[in-house]
Amino acid sequence: MANKTDKTQTTAGAPLRILLMGDASNYNNCLAAGLRRLGHDVVVASDGSHWLDTERDIDLSRRLPGKIGGLMLWLKIKSLLNRKLSGYDIVSVYGTCFVTLRPNRLHQIFDYLLANNHRVHVCVMSADTHYVNTCLGNNPPIRYSEWHINGVPSDYARACEADIMRWNAPELSGLCNDIYKQSAGAVTALYEYNEICRSIIPDEKLAYGGIPIDTTEIGYIGTNPSGRKVRIFLGRHAERTLEKGTDKLQVAAQRVVAAHGDICELDIVENLPYSDYLKRLQEADIVLDQLYSYTPATNALLAMAMGKTVVSGGEPEYYEFIGEYDNRPIINAVPDDDEALFRSIENAVMHPGVLTDMSSKNRDFVIKHNDVMVVAQRYLDFWKKSL
Repeated sequence: MANKTDKTQTTAGAPLRILLMGDASNYNNCLAAGLRRLGHDVVVASDGSHWLDTERDIDLSRRLPGKIGGLMLWLKIKSLLNRKLSGYDIVSVYGTCFVTLRPNRLHQIFDYLLANNHRVHVCVMSADTHYVNTCLGNNPPIRYSEWHINGVPSDYARACEADIMRWNAPELSGLCNDIYKQSAGAVTALYEYNEICRSIIPDEKLAYGGIPIDTTEIGYIGTNPSGRKVRIFLGRHAERTLEKGTDKLQVAAQRVVAAHGDICELDIVENLPYSDYLKRLQEADIVLDQLYSYTPATNALLAMAMGKTVVSGGEPEYYEFIGEYDNRPIINAVPDDDEALFRSIENAVMHPGVLTDMSSKNRDFVIKHNDVMVVAQRYLDFWKKSL
């Protein structure tokens, strides 16, 4: 992994100029806040995570669908290249599809970033060609994912054969390969991405960053105030229910409510803007995140920072990876046992006192492992090795 040319010079200890290209679930916007507090000059260029409409410095939204919308965005980015997207010490692109354009356009943008900035890194926080193929291949390094469960293709994989073909089309697979090959390094957002990246990226070019949560902005609220039912919360992307397993989480939660409707209720939220979503999340007691992850994702970590109990990825391999042996508060979502999933949610509902007891432990976990300053420092430590 090496950039084509170096156009800038950096001074040891001086503030870095950093460009974060693309975003998902407010990841880069939150990371930027931490990097700025550490004294660096950071620009976020993104589409605001689509309907989440998160904050950004340069808007890369696709205003119209189809070819016309793509052409308008392409022309806008071309006009920004020299003025806004060059001369940075560090550029971090969000995975393979960091802008909503066709792969050949993305390739041209990536090549420009390589040639006109000091170092370009990739942040791995979503699926790409290598991830999909490794998950579906022989002997994947993780037991399950959204694409397979214990060696068997998942419901999502069987329903999305067209997506698998798309990831393996020469244009997109070539882009993915070039981004990994030519970047100065890769930082992963989740344990499972890190494990899969290890098969193509040498250890010295790979680092785990985690998901940043601004615990100064996300305050402690706690769970289960007296005088009302336990509120089970399911926040989801309406078009990604199979991918995230929220269809099965919903079924399990509905079974719990059917059995214990006198003490609990289910709140389902879809496709809300980020600020509105946080308000609804504050009212929850138990938050259902996703089914096929070893790791708590943004939704779960936001809830944990508020002191909520979460059902999400909490596998032993993840805890060991981050060096956590004492505080393991996540209710691990079991992807291949519907009855066990139901019982785990039911048990939480039936013991509201436990929810209260675990509340501070959930927040402590996020502060220790995912506070934005912790994650930002991981990024800086890794990036500086390439300068």
